[in-house]
Amino acid sequence: MQNFRKLSTVLLGLILILTTACGKKLPELTGIDWEAWQADRNGCDGIRTPTIDTLAAQKNLLLGLTEMDIIKVLGKPDKNEPYKRNQKFFYYFLEPGEMCNQAQASPTYLQLRFNAMGLAKEAMIQQ
Repeated sequence: MQNFRKLSTVLLGLILILTTACGKKLPELTGIDWEAWQADRNGCDGIRTPTIDTLAAQKNLLLGLTEMDIIKVLGKPDKNEPYKRNQKFFYYFLEPGEMCNQAQASPTYLQLRFNAMGLAKEAMIQQ
């Protein structure tokens, strides 16, 4: 019985190592200072505005990522919205959004739609 416990502990540890080691690598979106981008909550400081074209060209690299992976890459969303059938939307304002002093009437934003499995299904730049 003692050997069985040792063996099961070793196997469990091995399984945990293998499952975490086989995780999907996060994409490397280039041409954007992500630390500054993440610090520009709601796009209020205008740091995200010059990145619109760069982000638009690379937005499809975000598809298939989990909600937590998206947060690791882009930071906490400016706004999130639950949707029907356990879907969810994340919004990142690329121009001064509704919470800013100099908010634009129709700011440009990145919209990510997550399916019921929590994976990014759609990435769109909207105005």
